[in-house]
Amino acid sequence: MAGFQDILGHEQIIEHLQNAIKTDKVSHAYILDGPDMSGKKMIADAFSMTLECEKKGTEPCMECHSCKQALGKNQPDIIYLQHEKPNTISVDDIRSQINNDIGVKPYSSPYKVYIVDEAEKMNVQAQNALLKTIEEPPAYAVILLLTNNAEIFLPTILSRCVRLSLKAVPDEKIKAYLMENYEVPDYKADVCVAFAQGNVGKAIELAESEDFNEIKNSALQLIKRLDDIELYEMTEAVKQISNYKLKINDYFDLIMIWYRDVLLYKATADVNKLIFKEEVYEIKKEASRSSYGGIENILEALEKAKIRLNANVNFDLVIELLLLTIKEN
Repeated sequence: MAGFQDILGHEQIIEHLQNAIKTDKVSHAYILDGPDMSGKKMIADAFSMTLECEKKGTEPCMECHSCKQALGKNQPDIIYLQHEKPNTISVDDIRSQINNDIGVKPYSSPYKVYIVDEAEKMNVQAQNALLKTIEEPPAYAVILLLTNNAEIFLPTILSRCVRLSLKAVPDEKIKAYLMENYEVPDYKADVCVAFAQGNVGKAIELAESEDFNEIKNSALQLIKRLDDIELYEMTEAVKQISNYKLKINDYFDLIMIWYRDVLLYKATADVNKLIFKEEVYEIKKEASRSSYGGIENILEALEKAKIRLNANVNFDLVIELLLLTIKEN
């Protein structure tokens, strides 16, 4: 758990929340909307700690009894909703943990804060149950809905919450942060930043990954060998990729970075702007034999493959189709 000062980026959202605290105009319900690992949880934690902090500033002091409780995840007036079903937040979850509890005044703090992570998992019945509470909340109640897809909420939920959408953090900020705090070498920081696309959590995850080089090398070796692979040999390539099934989107993102490098070099012939600078010989070779349209087709095929896998289309079929598209282009 960290304070606002420890959060990288999202300055406008932080300023909005701090101003709400300073002017005593805290809303009863907020939606923090952004991709997974983008910082929603850190912002919610910092906001809830600050609301309950005994020093009553715009940053949690980290020293008072409330802050120490929050740091230890046992502040009784900061409640994290739990749900047994991994893909659903049910009406019973909302009723038992929020609706039936919110009428009880805070134990020791000015506010009672409810944090609902992965709020997009609320089914319609759960949203309707929550709506009744959001419409007439006690003055001390603050509900934070953390989601990667606010559009899934009922219009009535959206209209009664303050919606704060997290934006991408600039690449140069993420790179400097990784090099300073994780001692990541320059070339690896470039790959992590390109891979993260403005998402600090994703960049950190890759920077901390023990098998980063293994995943990267596996992806690049496959790309380099595709021209020489016969169709019947692709089965083995599919098996190799399936070793990374839990991180397949990361695997695809690394391949996309490679082809963006190829496209960039083909358009500009500028080696200095490449992410995979150490692969410049292979990138030059790929750029010389690929058309602009072919590279665009590959990038589109990678996006489609990610969508299909998220929709639970057969894994081997998606991978084989993707490899065929790359090989043809």
